Amino acid sequence: MEQAALQRRASAAATGFQALGLREGSTVAILMRNDIPFIEASIAAQKIGAFAVPINWHSTATEILYVLNDCRPDLLVAQADLLATPGLTLPEGLPVIAAATPPATARAFRLPAEACKVPPSVQDWDDFVAAHAPRTAPDAAARGAIIYTSGTTGHPKGVKRVPMDADLLARNIRCFVDTYGLAPDVRTLLVTPLYHASPGGFARYAATRGELLVLVPRFDPEEFLALIEKHRINTITAVPTMFIKLLKLPEEVRARYDLSSLRWVSHTAAACPVDVKKAMIDWWGPILHEVYGGTEVGIAMHCTSEEWLAHPGTVGRVIDGAEVRILGEDGAVLPQGETGEIYVRNPNYADFTYINRPEARAETEKDGFISIGDVGWLDADGFLFLGDRKRDMIIFGGTNIYPAEIESALVQHPQVADCAVIGLPDPEFGEIVCAWIQPARGVKAPTEAEVAAFLGKTLARYKLPRRYLFVDSLPREESGKLMKRKLRDAMVPG
Repeated sequence: MEQAALQRRASAAATGFQALGLREGSTVAILMRNDIPFIEASIAAQKIGAFAVPINWHSTATEILYVLNDCRPDLLVAQADLLATPGLTLPEGLPVIAAATPPATARAFRLPAEACKVPPSVQDWDDFVAAHAPRTAPDAAARGAIIYTSGTTGHPKGVKRVPMDADLLARNIRCFVDTYGLAPDVRTLLVTPLYHASPGGFARYAATRGELLVLVPRFDPEEFLALIEKHRINTITAVPTMFIKLLKLPEEVRARYDLSSLRWVSHTAAACPVDVKKAMIDWWGPILHEVYGGTEVGIAMHCTSEEWLAHPGTVGRVIDGAEVRILGEDGAVLPQGETGEIYVRNPNYADFTYINRPEARAETEKDGFISIGDVGWLDADGFLFLGDRKRDMIIFGGTNIYPAEIESALVQHPQVADCAVIGLPDPEFGEIVCAWIQPARGVKAPTEAEVAAFLGKTLARYKLPRRYLFVDSLPREESGKLMKRKLRDAMVPG
């Protein structure tokens, strides 16, 4: 879609949102895969000063309802087939507008044609947009999106920012442009999920200020290369799992496509294995840019290919305006080379709170610096290197998974007495979920298939364990604290 047409449609949707009674501070939940209406709804919410609340479309009905009940949106904009998520009953009185699921998405996910149509009882997105004139009033103060990020308890927390004034908005955009290479002539191909903060912001910028945005519903390595050649793509954002799959293509397949248009490839979400990144730089040239940060602190670190080659394994150096500290267990700032918890202060982003949990911020903050949840160390040149994660978060193919959420579901199984979930290294996905299960006494131990089917009722598929280990007992201290380090060491010596 042309930039002007998208802007007109987003502006018309903003008029429609106001006609529904939405105003500054309202919330618009968005449950969609990568599709143009996702961007239109997000921009429309931004124009009237409302919060867009993107929901992970992989979620189960239980997970979707948790977010909806927590943020209490004034409107839900969804893809037609996702309204039929098994077991999903929307909150009573919640207005819903649905966009037909496009053919490319239907093919990619093998969806039946009937499921892709907007139900007769639901307002159609295209009809809704066509029924309203583009908004002429100036845009309201930018509020951004409310992004849900799970915590150590496994319960998602909504990160809500205060409105940005013109100066802060300009700094925020500059930070994004500088780290993601978003020039006015950007031609980009986006396959990473729009419900994440960075891809969502990347898409909005490319759609409104760039030259071309190609949205892809699902990643296929060879198709990805073909689209780069076809559309002369020059800017991409990716995750390391995509690099791993691209490198698995036969050499003759990789050589088949002209990738000379590429000039900036950013990657984030998880640390990239050193050998993988070296191989990608050898293939695509020194155009890879690492970006590191978090939902709460935004983009904190960045490094070019040249910087990375001089400091292999780094996730970058702190960006202009931001500060990073490495703190010890006692909260003291550690010197260069010593490993501790990573804290960031980033005035390039608006201040935040957690929806319905303002006290939760204090758990991660020290002297105005926010913990990212990782541990690491700084070298003499100020480049950050990551160690083991402070928390138990698992990064599966660039997606965060929290063991506590899976553990709380596992212990509900009548044949499970105790359990533990950890991440194990995996050459393709970075990490996979491994579940240790202590069967209940006096009953038959469940099979892997039975446990997977049980978990699948409440957890998204990508959160399900890829390995199951059944043991007589789990290592716990007298206090009851689970010693996960012993489990990890048993699986990954050293």
